[in-house]
Amino acid sequence: MIVALVAAFALVYIAIALEHPIGVTKAASALIGAGLLWTIYALSTGDQDKVAHELTETVAVTARIVFFLFGAMTIVEVIDTHDGFAVVTSRIRPRSLVGLLWLIALVTFVLSAILDNLTTTIVMVSLIRKLLDRRSDRVMFASVVVIAANAGGAWSPMGDVTTTMLWIGGQVSALGIVWALFPASAVNLLVPLAVASPQFAGRSFSQGPESSVSTTPPFERNLMFFLGIGVLVLVPAFKQWTHLPPFMGILFGLGILWLAGELLHRKRGSERTTTVAHALSRIDHSSIVFFLGILFAVATLEHAQILAGLADWLDRTAGRQDVIVMSLGLLSAIVDNVPLVAASMSMYSLSQFPTDSFVWEFIAYCAGTGGSILIIGSAAGVAAMGIEDIKFGWYLRRISWLALLGYFAGAAVYLAQHHWLN
Repeated sequence: MIVALVAAFALVYIAIALEHPIGVTKAASALIGAGLLWTIYALSTGDQDKVAHELTETVAVTARIVFFLFGAMTIVEVIDTHDGFAVVTSRIRPRSLVGLLWLIALVTFVLSAILDNLTTTIVMVSLIRKLLDRRSDRVMFASVVVIAANAGGAWSPMGDVTTTMLWIGGQVSALGIVWALFPASAVNLLVPLAVASPQFAGRSFSQGPESSVSTTPPFERNLMFFLGIGVLVLVPAFKQWTHLPPFMGILFGLGILWLAGELLHRKRGSERTTTVAHALSRIDHSSIVFFLGILFAVATLEHAQILAGLADWLDRTAGRQDVIVMSLGLLSAIVDNVPLVAASMSMYSLSQFPTDSFVWEFIAYCAGTGGSILIIGSAAGVAAMGIEDIKFGWYLRRISWLALLGYFAGAAVYLAQHHWLN
């Protein structure tokens, strides 16, 4: 069974990577992979009750992420249909591409710690589409946003789902993770940013044609922008206050935004293009379906204990915790980092490694930033891939080595910091 599951996942992964050469959309490959892997797992296991229970768990976990992605993308589209991003773009002062690149990256880094890396990526990539008219520039900027969002999410308990898992599980504390990982996360961004900047030296940027003229009244534009951003910002606070999962907060906020839009436009015709219903038709449904398929496919590797077995093999083979954790981080670029972190949490105990121990902090950094190495290695990357249609091969050739430089540089900073403080 294990060989069949690994082989099937490898084939699906190759099909996703070669989406354009083979002419098969990645969403279709992901769905076929999910169905194939679960079929192999169900037939090999033979325990219908066990498989049904695990599938139910997978549906619950996956639905939380997909609902959140659906709500966040819709809110961004509502802001977009009201020309809300003009509130930001009209205030952007840098006229050079280098200055704009640094501004976008640093804003993303900070915002992803306040919101989360997925929502921030959706917002910032949508903003880039309004700022730049050259696709080659937009794709490069969107890729830097992925690195910045994952780096910013790693040092905040709310910024990345894996860090949140460790925080809720008691492996790290909120202040402890900020103190421990901020320097490493900053270096993870600054190194690739510095290396990528020279290619834009001496160039000014021209805004996209849609960003220069806004037909939406200023009051409507400002109201929907600040209300939409306010909903996104308050989702972590909603989670803390109610202890409900983030997707419930994002859907609640979407309902409030929908109500505001209906009241704002209730005297207009039903064919208006600023409604939430219209925004729902504009979101990239194929990227959501792709994300759904990938999560279901990876879940079979988790339920079959393949990921846990891999972590155990690394423990016996490598021996050194820093090497093991860095390897897991590199692996998170290929498979979802959530089951990898879950397997790590199961492999090590709090009695062995107490709260804010080296292992937990380093896992948070490596799992959070390792996903930047490949475009499908993180939720932020998948979102950017769907919005801007970033090619897997292009990202592999142009961005992966930059992300890898940042990954190792940040890891070196954390290891040096840990050695110095201890």
